[in-house]
Amino acid sequence: MSFEVKCTDLAARIGKLTTPHGSFETPSFIPVIHPTKQQISPNFLKSLGFNCIITNAYIAFKQSEERARKYGIHNIVNFDGPIMTDSGGYQVLEYGSVGVSPSTMAQFEIDIGSDIPIPLDKPTGYGLPYSVAKSYVNETISNIKETVEIIENNNNNKSNFLSSKGELWTGTIQGAEHFDLVTYSASILDKMGFQFFAIGSPVELMESYNFSILAELIKTAKLAIPNKPIHLFGAGHPLTIPLAVALGCDTFDSASYILYAKDNRYMYSHGTLKLDAMSYFPCCCPVCCYYTVNELLNEDWETRITNLAKHNLFVLKQEVSFVKQSIFDGRLWEYVLQKARSHPKLMDAIYTIKNFEYLQNNTPIFKQKAIYLFEPIDQHRPELINFRNMLINNYRSLYNDVLLLYPDRGIRPFYLSTAFKNLIDRYSLSLVCLYNPFFGLIPVEISDIYPASHNVFSKHSTGFEPKDCGEFIKLFNSFVKNNHFKTAYIIADPFMKKMLPALDFPEYMDLKIEDFIENTY
Repeated sequence: MSFEVKCTDLAARIGKLTTPHGSFETPSFIPVIHPTKQQISPNFLKSLGFNCIITNAYIAFKQSEERARKYGIHNIVNFDGPIMTDSGGYQVLEYGSVGVSPSTMAQFEIDIGSDIPIPLDKPTGYGLPYSVAKSYVNETISNIKETVEIIENNNNNKSNFLSSKGELWTGTIQGAEHFDLVTYSASILDKMGFQFFAIGSPVELMESYNFSILAELIKTAKLAIPNKPIHLFGAGHPLTIPLAVALGCDTFDSASYILYAKDNRYMYSHGTLKLDAMSYFPCCCPVCCYYTVNELLNEDWETRITNLAKHNLFVLKQEVSFVKQSIFDGRLWEYVLQKARSHPKLMDAIYTIKNFEYLQNNTPIFKQKAIYLFEPIDQHRPELINFRNMLINNYRSLYNDVLLLYPDRGIRPFYLSTAFKNLIDRYSLSLVCLYNPFFGLIPVEISDIYPASHNVFSKHSTGFEPKDCGEFIKLFNSFVKNNHFKTAYIIADPFMKKMLPALDFPEYMDLKIEDFIENTY
């Protein structure tokens, strides 16, 4: 397998995944198409930039087995790029069984030339009792072991990776909300030699807007296989994509574009609308520029569904492009927060992920652009957590006697300002630290490093309450304790005055508090 990572932010990454029928860039939405009845042509999908598609090998097996083996799946669906194939897991989830063995489906997927085949598994779904979910996980592992035997029997070159003709087999992780089963499933598949993984059973979570559980599910899988590319089944909603990518999903598939169209549902950046409840199209895609709402409603069923599906694909393409640009700019946190405000359940997920340590580990140490800080949740963004951890674990002041705290007014770099020179003249041999609700403390001597030197925050942050600023309090108490200051001068603005009762000052410290008056220094 070849997976080249070009750029990262949070746990997201812009990468390049190579298959026998070419490469495509991730993160990538992979449209679901029917193997024989395609309302939207694969050529149209490719023209929009969807360079990989997914189709159902089980349906191809049932409807045109002989023809598919003879001509291959690429000729059957008329697509010359990478094709991912589902082996019937969706049908198993819907109907309980499919009447075909995992080994039969594995051989079929090899014979038809699938680039990214998926073993026949037993999806866990959502809401199953633990014992039942465990049995499904074990059944999936058993099925995949049967699949692996077929792969190895077809591996004429005896390669040391899990493939027969260069195809990229997908290890399907099951367990749903039973996270220990997810860890177990992922670890077993990793030991089997899979290089590409898919998180199964998320659709019901997304349909019920259980985004917090979805976030925990993705995190659990990522921690079990931190560096391997991960696919998320059934993620085809504009609200879901940024969160899934930020948490580390590289690819995701859905038939939402056509299913929503058949239900007269119109996608837009923050959700979906019923077509007959709309007056205007908030979009400039070719469909929305050509039709008015009434004109599209008055089209025959086939024409309306086709055009509505095309519009939905434009929206999904736009969403993925927005996410990629946000990764490239280092602004994925801001973008995910913008989308989260579209639905309370998404905002709940943000509070779930704020302490996911692996997001901190994968966020670049340095970025080219300033970070934007708006509200208390922003104190948890990975760049600030990393900065505060550095202060707590690695920073020790050379000035052990006097600490001088001054409100951060957004002056960069502060040590070249007139205010700093005046402070030094008045309080000699002091460690001067700026304070603000997001960073906590910024020692002036390192205020020119990222992100202390590259940030813009709202002036209204002085109105934050102590209950909203737990990270500020934690850092302040640790910093003061670690550096053993004898005296602290605090030039207190309204924010600091509210924070003082919540701060833990050592008994030996001589505390001197002055009111901050604008333009005094």
